[in-house]
Amino acid sequence: MIDLRNIETFVLVARLGVFRRAAEELNTTQPAISARIALLERDLGVKLFDRRPRRVALTPSGVELLGYAERLLSLRSEMVQAIGGATSYKGALRIGVPETIVHTWFALLVERIAEDFPSLTLDIEVDSTVNLRQALAAERLDIAITHGPSMDGTLRSELLCSFPLAWAGRADLGFPDGPLSLADLARLPIVTFRRGSPPYAAVRGILDSNGLIEARIFGSSSIAGTVRMAIDGIGSCVLPPAVLQKELQDGRLRLLQIEHALPTLDFYVNFPRESRLHLARVVADLAILISKAYLQDLKLRSKNFISEIETED
Repeated sequence: MIDLRNIETFVLVARLGVFRRAAEELNTTQPAISARIALLERDLGVKLFDRRPRRVALTPSGVELLGYAERLLSLRSEMVQAIGGATSYKGALRIGVPETIVHTWFALLVERIAEDFPSLTLDIEVDSTVNLRQALAAERLDIAITHGPSMDGTLRSELLCSFPLAWAGRADLGFPDGPLSLADLARLPIVTFRRGSPPYAAVRGILDSNGLIEARIFGSSSIAGTVRMAIDGIGSCVLPPAVLQKELQDGRLRLLQIEHALPTLDFYVNFPRESRLHLARVVADLAILISKAYLQDLKLRSKNFISEIETED
């Protein structure tokens, strides 16, 4: 009978391409990994890997087996979930998230995971979309939330949530009341996401197309840093209003009326199509539900906030 542990080892070696790294992942020795693969090859009567100087490569038989093996492990995970329930999940789930999500609804997801899966721990990586995609491709993450969908055919990539961007700044920056022109805005620096990001490119494009080539944009990799610079009056900022709720409500910042529309930030949840963790699918569904509820609540709170301001006026 084929040992399921050997199947799991085979899939890991196929993904990593190196026996040593597979041994590190499974907290065992390289000879133990080699022995498991040898047993599986003996049971199947085929050679699964070609040994090369630094890596191993799948043979045609190995390629054929990989699809079956991944489906088998996925089915095992589904079976454990269906029969054993939430408490059957132990170990760590590795999630990658961008900072925008951390500043909005991510804590709600973490709280829900802690309630639903009491034996599970989380390894959370906060980084840029580029780095998160690389980490997911290298299998250092089980799930990654990214700006924009993944084009990798081995991944499922599903729309999670969309945040509008807005112009914001302090009320005492000397801007005239009412709608502002870009020329008014460009007197001071505009602080937004890091250089090369879609928001940065959008702001740069709007300014350049309106003849404001010399206008300054400060790119920041930190949302907290961007908000701080706006509060300190260095200039205006371009961020999702969702991350500015406290500052807008206490009056430290206000939304600026600019006739030029900004794009939305569309976030996607990504995980392997043939994930060995059925939990990745479950948590992705949870993230979709929680983000949807968060945005609905945010929309309602924003309407109430605007109504209160109009009543005071």
